[in-house]
This record gives sequence, structure tokens and C-alpha cells, in this order.
Amino acid sequence: MLMVLLPIFPLLMALAASSDLLTMRISNRLVGIVAISFFPIAFFAGADLSLIGMHLAAAALVLTITFGLFALGWIGGGDAKLTAAIGLWFGFELLLPFLFYASLFGGVLTLALLVGRRQPLPALLLRADWAVRLHHPKTGVPYGIALALAAMIVYPQSFVFTQLAIF
Repeated sequence: MLMVLLPIFPLLMALAASSDLLTMRISNRLVGIVAISFFPIAFFAGADLSLIGMHLAAAALVLTITFGLFALGWIGGGDAKLTAAIGLWFGFELLLPFLFYASLFGGVLTLALLVGRRQPLPALLLRADWAVRLHHPKTGVPYGIALALAAMIVYPQSFVFTQLAIF
């Protein structure tokens, strides 16, 4: 019965990635849903208050660091908030693997965009606003895609997943 909760996080990650790809924006509402949904799902998975507190501390640390990076202009605000919300789901236990994969996928995505932006956009994509925007050299990198992919790699190791998958 509780296994029905397992796909909530992946669905939210798919929404975040597609939103960033199509609009270059990750809404505060979506980030809020990612963060808030952790609490009831963690409760149903059997997390105690100390574990939830440690996950909150991990998210607070990530938010502090990513907002610093945002203030320097190195990442977008939505990316900073989404990273912290994902950090809430993983806690300190899985924070480093998540950040490693996010960096790896983000680097590949950035290189692919740099190479792709040197090529003419295929005629079929010229009518797609999101593709034209993404192809423009002044457009940033939709890092939410890398964050979501990294989160999906790490999610099966998370407390929530491992506890709910046994039901």
C-alpha cells in the first residue's frame, strides 16, 4: 500500500527537469512541493524526528551554500532552491553522491550545449520556442535537468525508498 508513495519524488523530478528545459525556470511552488512532500512520506517510511532533523540540517547547509553561489551569479535561484529541496530528501548520508552526480551530469549537459550551440538549429526545432531559447548563446544551462537526473540515480539508496520498497 505504501509503495504508491515511491513514484512521487521521481514525478516531481521529471516536472522540475522538464520545466527547466522548456522555460529555463523552476517555480517556487514546485520546489515547495518537493520539500513539503518529504515530511509526510518520511513519516510513512518510519523516519523519527532526529532523522528528519538531520535531513533538515543537510537542506539548510545546501541552501546556504547554493544561495552563496546564486549571489555570485554562478547558478540560478531555482537551481539553488531545488538542490536544497533534494538535499532534504537525501540528508547528509547521500548528499555527496547526489552532488557528485549533479556535477558530472551538469558538466556533460554544459559541454553538450556549448557544442550544440555552435551548430545551426534544425529547421524542425525553429518553431519550438524552448529550443530556440536553449540554442541561444546567451541562455544559461537548464541545470535542473542535471539535478533531477542525479536525484534519480541516488533515490533508490535513500531512506524513504528503501523503507517504502519493503512494504
